[in-house]
Amino acid sequence: MIERHGSVIVRKIVQLMNPMIRLYALYVLFHGHYSAGGGFQAGVLLGASFILTILSSGDDALPRFTHTTALGVACVGLMIYLGIGAIAVLKGGYFLDYGYLPLAGVESARRSLGILGVEIGICIAVMAVILSIFYSLVVEE
Repeated sequence: MIERHGSVIVRKIVQLMNPMIRLYALYVLFHGHYSAGGGFQAGVLLGASFILTILSSGDDALPRFTHTTALGVACVGLMIYLGIGAIAVLKGGYFLDYGYLPLAGVESARRSLGILGVEIGICIAVMAVILSIFYSLVVEE
């Protein structure tokens, strides 16, 4: 069990920093397919923000997010990644060939939306795996 940090200053600074960290993670995620960055980096930032919350406020801060839940969320991220690749294969293309994704009306943005979908899946998986590693190292079960 992780106890709440004794310092009010630490808790307040974490409360002020977390929205900025999460907003920056979203920026990295959505801007990642245009420049450096993407799903992995955004997942690390999101995972770190949740770990900061747990370390400052105790493990009661995220009561429903446990080691098992983290592994389930990681599987959801992996399924998003694999699903986008499988759709391209089923439509006659190669794995993760975004040109074959069936997005009616947005043919010009198919590749961009496909990359964004993959990056979202990677972000979710990386965030959950980082939280799972944290829980397995810190929390006694």
